[in-house]
Amino acid sequence: MRSSRFGIIVLIALAVLVTTNCSYYNRIMSRKNLVDGSTAYRDRKFETAEDLFRRAAERDPEGETLEGRTAQLFLARTLHQRYSANRSEKSLAERALVEYNKAIPQSLREYAAAKTAYEADPTSQAETKRYFSALSAVNNTSSAIASLNNALEQQAAAKEWQQRVAGDESFPDTARVRAIVALGLEYNTCANDITNNEKVRKTVKRDGKDVYQYVKPENPEDMTKLTNCISEGEKLFNQAYQLESDFVKNAANTNVKSLTDDQLSLLEERILPFESARSYRASMAAQAARLAEMEGRADLAAVRAEADRRKQESDELKTLVGNIKAEKDARIAAAQAAALEAVSGNANAAK
Repeated sequence: MRSSRFGIIVLIALAVLVTTNCSYYNRIMSRKNLVDGSTAYRDRKFETAEDLFRRAAERDPEGETLEGRTAQLFLARTLHQRYSANRSEKSLAERALVEYNKAIPQSLREYAAAKTAYEADPTSQAETKRYFSALSAVNNTSSAIASLNNALEQQAAAKEWQQRVAGDESFPDTARVRAIVALGLEYNTCANDITNNEKVRKTVKRDGKDVYQYVKPENPEDMTKLTNCISEGEKLFNQAYQLESDFVKNAANTNVKSLTDDQLSLLEERILPFESARSYRASMAAQAARLAEMEGRADLAAVRAEADRRKQESDELKTLVGNIKAEKDARIAAAQAAALEAVSGNANAAK
């Protein structure tokens, strides 16, 4: 009996050891595939990169490890890049969609873990890098799925996907806002197509300045269409506005020069979708003011004031985004200048 029990214990121990070693070996090989695949991708050897990323992804199909999740995402991106280089190859877009759909649940798990770790230690360089990487992965993958569906002329599927992302709280607010903006673009375009027409937009003098005066379109159906487009667009962009956290609302006060490079990149990733949403929300408010003028409404002054307020809110984030870009450009220029100076110094020292 003792011998039998000992044998069972030995078998269990060996099984654990073999499993552990196998798992460790797989991770090591996956890391090698990722490195080699990234090199191939950089050298535009996309078929080689695809093969290497696929091998790494197949070792961890559920994305239980960071290596597996990264490989799955890189595989999808490589197929997407191959399609972008040759848009006649629709099969590449279809294959990329399959791999992106595998990557999404894995990317969401990584995002949730990275966000929790970052919020526990927001000053950590490692956690800041991880959070930025995870957040941008979900943002870009979400948009890529819609983009590929549109490329395959599957507009209904693209819209259904965007609606899903917009309403799914497991996605970061940035991805949800990007989806909402994509859904709202058609309504902004629709309104502009009607109001940016010389038949409804007349130039008049107001307070000594040339301004536009808006009158009803001749076709009553255009008026109905304009009213509907403004209403639907307002709903969507107000929905995006409701997703703004205190971080976003207070972001305009950020001193970008005080941030590290990683913090700067993360700030940009967290702000850009909201800057876009605010811009379109302000645009819809301007369209609402045009409509109120066409209708000769008594509350026209109040509607114009709301449009001005939204424009100011939009400009706040637009200025911040501009400051981020300027700071990034300044740091790149400084690094390039330092590198040139070092080269010059070494050359002078060698004389």
